[in-house]
Amino acid sequence: MRTGAPPSKFPRRGALLALAALPASLWLPRPALAGDQKYEVLSASVRATLQSAVKDRSTVDWNDLDLRAWVRVMTPRVRPYFKDEDSARNFLALLSYEAKRSGLDPHMLLAVIDIESKFRKYAVSKAGARGYMQVMPFWTKELGEPNQGLFAERTNLRYGCVILRHYLDRENGNMGNALARYNGSLGRDEYPSRVFAAFRSRWALG
Repeated sequence: MRTGAPPSKFPRRGALLALAALPASLWLPRPALAGDQKYEVLSASVRATLQSAVKDRSTVDWNDLDLRAWVRVMTPRVRPYFKDEDSARNFLALLSYEAKRSGLDPHMLLAVIDIESKFRKYAVSKAGARGYMQVMPFWTKELGEPNQGLFAERTNLRYGCVILRHYLDRENGNMGNALARYNGSLGRDEYPSRVFAAFRSRWALG
């Protein structure tokens, strides 16, 4: 004689009820440690160098076989963050190009973007930092182009790379300190530690 509901229904219902009972915070993604670069008075020579780096109009060369190979390898990793594969590929090409211009590791930049904005193009922090790399608006005024939109993909990556390179130079090549400056948390380890962890676990090759 058959009694009751099929046994498979009860475990499934119980699992759903158990999940529903979990704290809401566990369902939400961890908030990004959005950037809050601190305003600083730049010397005339440093300002001129940064202005020149920001204003350079050269662009991606898709004939670069190394670039195309790197984009092909990295596209599956970033594809979930973009509406289609072409958007992901174009983003990676720009990122690689800007990283090369600034002498930075593109994999480290991916880790920075991961922690800063979770790859949200229109992210805005409580401090007002904007875009993928969470660039503070005062930089566009400081470097002479106050009307530049920091949500534009290339502009955001350009400024983010130039700023991080500036901080890395100030810290004599110490990436941990440069990252802390980028986040406005120099003297604390939380932000650099999260970037390095993201780099090792999700973005470094091999």
